[in-house]
Amino acid sequence: MRNAAQSPWVWGPLAGAAVMQVDSWDEDVSEWARDETPVFGSEGSAQDWSDGLRNAAVAGYAVSVLATPSEAGDGGWVAAKARNAAVGVGAFAVTAGITEGLKVATSRERPNGVDDKSLPSGHAANAAVFNTLTVHNLQAIDMNSRLRTSLEIGAGAVTVGTAWARVESGDHYPSDVLVGMALGNFVGAVFAQVFLGREPDANLAFGAEPVRGGAMLHWEMRF
Repeated sequence: MRNAAQSPWVWGPLAGAAVMQVDSWDEDVSEWARDETPVFGSEGSAQDWSDGLRNAAVAGYAVSVLATPSEAGDGGWVAAKARNAAVGVGAFAVTAGITEGLKVATSRERPNGVDDKSLPSGHAANAAVFNTLTVHNLQAIDMNSRLRTSLEIGAGAVTVGTAWARVESGDHYPSDVLVGMALGNFVGAVFAQVFLGREPDANLAFGAEPVRGGAMLHWEMRF
């Protein structure tokens, strides 16, 4: 668990969520995103994209399970795939349970006022947990390093895209999706380490830092 907690993909989003509390940036960015919808064009479109990207994360994980090679002693191809898939189901269940518990505990109203289950974002958490497991599976697949890095970046982009879509749709504040990302990344890393015996990837990192007039979120890749 310590290794998972130390992952930049966990503490980075949490740091970003903390930064967003400065001078009401959380509310200001949320309002700007809903008014301008710079990426998805409308709140309705952002809602649809958030669902689609989250589902893409699930599909990507399923493909990675099928592509991960079985090792001697796994009990056969079917048993190995079932075990890997069960890790994803378990990680999802734990993430969903923690997410719902935090929603009830915090009772934060959504920007669109629909209900008081804004914190954290379930969509962001779900996308993050599946994409984190996908990245761990990619490390076990024999492939060109550039292709692996591209797929890892793609998985991260799906998580970030899901999260931002929830902000543009008015369902969450930026800090809500950042906390959701941190939660999903943490649970996914823990399950990968405990049940799959894989350490977190050190090539990709997520960071957040304050800048004049706002905050900057960034990825870092090490080659």
